[in-house]
Amino acid sequence: MSRVSVTYDNHIAHVRLTRADKMNAVDQDMIDAVIAAGNEVAASNARAVVISGEGRAFCAGIDIGNMGALAGGDPTERMMTRTHGDGTTNQWQEVAMVWTRVGVPVIAVLHGKTYGAGLQLALGADIRIAAPDTEMAVMEMKWGIVPDMGGMVLLPKLVRGDVLRLMTYTAQPIGAEQAERWGLITQIAEDPLAAAMALATTIAGKSPSAIKAAKRLTALAETGTETEVLRAESREQAALLGRPHQMEVIAAEFGKRPAVFKD
Repeated sequence: MSRVSVTYDNHIAHVRLTRADKMNAVDQDMIDAVIAAGNEVAASNARAVVISGEGRAFCAGIDIGNMGALAGGDPTERMMTRTHGDGTTNQWQEVAMVWTRVGVPVIAVLHGKTYGAGLQLALGADIRIAAPDTEMAVMEMKWGIVPDMGGMVLLPKLVRGDVLRLMTYTAQPIGAEQAERWGLITQIAEDPLAAAMALATTIAGKSPSAIKAAKRLTALAETGTETEVLRAESREQAALLGRPHQMEVIAAEFGKRPAVFKD
């Protein structure tokens, strides 16, 4: 059964989780479909990506009814074997981390339950726009386990250490306003999908090469040394100055018209 759909319009890829009857809970088919969607979008000419979930929730987490199938066999072998991301991730981690390697901005549209695996998937996006009814939780402790889908790479970039510990130790859900205050949500919108599409349209209208460079540069800025970041600034800028995309931006600005970029 299909778990994810991908459509394209005006250089925007819209990735939808389509297991609405199970609040988009993650089973093996969902894992495979999300990773495949990430790889497909990364290879496309999309200039922005929007990820949303159909039905009552963005993603309620792991499908507990299928946990046995997901965790079967030797746990050490299954968890420690690196199968994706050029040898950096296992399949569960790749569900979130694949989106960090998509070369263009990724916007997650959140509503309802965004728990566990769903939260970690959302963390893989660059930006998170949430409905007022959104609830977020690091849910793994409820089942006697720890976050293992990239959350411990992505969460420390967004929240303070005490917040990370509180959410991890307790598994208690928080509402959208608290999540926004703590940095998990970029903004709250009554119609988050419309807001995400408007933002994606704005991004898709910018220089594609500059947007990709900005994503690479900001990712490095989060973890790189001062020397690495300063050199990367200069390297990325040198590759943009005077090139066709930048020249089109300048021409469009002076001509008071939208820029038109060749794919």
